[in-house]
Amino acid sequence: MRDKEILDFEKHRLIPVIVQDIESNEVLMLGYMNREALEKTLSTGKMHFFSRSRQRIWLKGEESGHCQFLKELYVDCDRDSLLAKVEQIKAACHKGYRSCFYQRLEGKNWKVVGKKIFEPEQVYKKEKEERWGESRE
Repeated sequence: MRDKEILDFEKHRLIPVIVQDIESNEVLMLGYMNREALEKTLSTGKMHFFSRSRQRIWLKGEESGHCQFLKELYVDCDRDSLLAKVEQIKAACHKGYRSCFYQRLEGKNWKVVGKKIFEPEQVYKKEKEERWGESRE
């Protein structure tokens, strides 16, 4: 079945996508796709999402290089959510953690339980300098 037949973009125009590591089954992030992001993902094999804050399609890893390669895709019973199993390059979280779900509630406090993979200032500063020739030192 084609996505027009099976996926229901009509409810909210965006479909939530749970992203899970294909090897470990760790949940890496939650993103949103519109029809265009899904089409780009399927045609390239790299995860694309719709940024609600920037109001545009973005390739996961376009700034950091930490791409996600689609391996399997599942739709839920209501046809309005997706589960993407991916090969994650380095880290999924822009704050430097492998997963965006790196904090756990313990009692009444949130505790960092995830492993930090990189320092965001170093990765994103480097990208900005390369893109715009900036230096903030």
